[in-house]
Amino acid sequence: MKPDALIPRTGDSTTSEAWFANASPAMDRREFLHQLGVGVFWMVTGTSVWAQARRPTAGGAGERLPLQARLHLGEDGSITVFCGKVECGQGARAEIVQAAAEELRVPAEIVHVLLADTAKVPDDGITAGSRTTPQTVPAIRRAAAAAREWLRQTAAKHWGVDLSELEVRNGAVRHPREDRRFGYSDAARLAVEDPVWQQAVPTDLPLAAPVRWQVMGQSLPRPNAREVVTGQYRYPSDLRRPGLFYGAVLRPPAFGARLVSVDLEAAARAVPGVVTVREDSFVGVAAATSAEARRALAALAATARWGESSQPSSRTIYDHLRREVEEPVPPNPFREEFTSAVREWRATYRLAYVQHVPLETRAALAEWTDQGLTVWMGTQNPFGCRAELARALGLPPEQVRVIVPDFGGGFGGKHTAEAGIEAARLARAARRPVLMHWSREEEFVWAYYRPAAVIDVEAGLDASGHIMYWHFVNMNSGRAALDTPYAVGRSHCRHVPARSPLRQGSYRALAATANHFARESAMDELAALAGLDPLDFRLRHLPTGRLRTVLEEVARRFRWRERIRSAHRGVGFGLACGTEKGSFVATCVEVAMDEATAEIRVREVVQVFECGAIVNPENLLAQVEGCILMGLGPALWEEIRFTQGRVVNGTLSRYRVPRFSDLPKLEIHLLDRPEFPSAGGGETPIVAVAPAIANAVARATGRRIRHMPIRLDAAA
Repeated sequence: MKPDALIPRTGDSTTSEAWFANASPAMDRREFLHQLGVGVFWMVTGTSVWAQARRPTAGGAGERLPLQARLHLGEDGSITVFCGKVECGQGARAEIVQAAAEELRVPAEIVHVLLADTAKVPDDGITAGSRTTPQTVPAIRRAAAAAREWLRQTAAKHWGVDLSELEVRNGAVRHPREDRRFGYSDAARLAVEDPVWQQAVPTDLPLAAPVRWQVMGQSLPRPNAREVVTGQYRYPSDLRRPGLFYGAVLRPPAFGARLVSVDLEAAARAVPGVVTVREDSFVGVAAATSAEARRALAALAATARWGESSQPSSRTIYDHLRREVEEPVPPNPFREEFTSAVREWRATYRLAYVQHVPLETRAALAEWTDQGLTVWMGTQNPFGCRAELARALGLPPEQVRVIVPDFGGGFGGKHTAEAGIEAARLARAARRPVLMHWSREEEFVWAYYRPAAVIDVEAGLDASGHIMYWHFVNMNSGRAALDTPYAVGRSHCRHVPARSPLRQGSYRALAATANHFARESAMDELAALAGLDPLDFRLRHLPTGRLRTVLEEVARRFRWRERIRSAHRGVGFGLACGTEKGSFVATCVEVAMDEATAEIRVREVVQVFECGAIVNPENLLAQVEGCILMGLGPALWEEIRFTQGRVVNGTLSRYRVPRFSDLPKLEIHLLDRPEFPSAGGGETPIVAVAPAIANAVARATGRRIRHMPIRLDAAA
């Protein structure tokens, strides 16, 4: 079979990643090399395999990796890049193609990417924290630049010419005096014995400056976009294996409930041929169809007896978090020092738990062979999940392989391996592959949440309206964007962990949304206390720099000064700005109020976003749009409600997410700053949405709401 038949080119109906996802989990080295095609590739077995090498820094700087761990050169002219990141809709696949093509000096169409197969790619770290663009993309670029320089050197040696006479263009070196070319396909076999490919990628190779970019800086569509939009792509929940069973797991009736007893035979009585597993507190079933699995599970659940403990409710959660802090909440250290403050002010802001609500819920397919365990799953953390699976199942990590097809959304909510562990336990007992696909209700209740937050803020103003001191304490939700970017006299910012009654974890932008909501709301409140316009108050506390630039630009685009002069009750304008993950954002909104129905309608959002040199403009625009629209949900509606350890709105009919009818007019301006390194764009644009809305609501109603979601019945 020809290699092209196995590894399709970009634009074909099947990607190389989809092929690998369906390949035999027990594939040996010879078969893998044969199917990948002729060219340069090394694979080492055992603990030193490069696919298992630990990254030197989070996000995959990849300095310790040899060139051979990053690239495969095919004699057919194809180039394959190996990367441990995942694609969950954020555009990593296209960016990695662009990074390699830019430095290799080849068209993007011939570059193919193999992502997130722990047996085949290096560990580039978790896909989170907007780290792919600033850390992994440069690592890919350095490897591609090393391959390009190797091609030049090889051509110079081959032709006996001076290296300085040669450069790579369109994938080949041209002879300076003869009509001859030397391309990557011509050099592929020569590289097998070349030690350059076995050495660590140099860190000092010059990379193309943004002003000279040919592929980066352009809008490259997602390489497998046609498959996605035509329904041909197979997501984790779509995967099948021969002899597949479907799994279902017995869930507790409430958080903290302990299983006392269950009749395992009840499942077999209800569904002949079902496989039932109990391992400590884990109880699950596997059957030939998903309907049979659910029927067997219902029979089990009817016999289960549980012990429950008292749990707080969403109505009392903020008092609970304040009581359950893991260390004392620090007092304001400036209260005695700044007795000269003309005006003193303090407030508390609160944010509810929210769910990620990805389009595709958790899904994992597990299969055991003599060589170990293979799990196909949707996760942002393939190597972390491999370690988690190994620990849970008592295996050495090298006997666990995690393959991550492109999946339907994560937003920070798919860092852990619970669905994979469940599928693996059931598959081990059933002796056949098992697919676990969580229901929407399971996703709402048993996936982790964005943490709730209680944030205390205190500040003092001098006679001229400058902030003399700033005291900011976040209880529970985290440190992200904790420190103020404003120039204040003295500042004290702390995060105090608390014992959360709900499982909590990462969410898009982490705690930066909570901390920006409190800080930017507070800045408006302080501006009012000083008798100043919110824009002017911010500008007097912002030095010249990137944050000030986006704030001034959004105010100009929104026509802030003209519009606030024409404001009337029922219509409000608000602004907010911030910085996180090396990028900068400022947002202005217009809201309309209907106090009779308590409805807040966001009519317009104008945002200016800057993240250094823009790698892929259309993809970045989509990221910013997604952040804004996702940000509307927790700002206005999203809130997990619970009582006695039970979620009471764990369905899409009860948990309100943004709808098409909620979409405001959007005006987004991307500032391209090629003088600054590229930063990620998948998180920071969300952080200024909620505080801008809160500030607009306060201007429209005269009522300050310090709670997310922002509701007119929650005025402070």
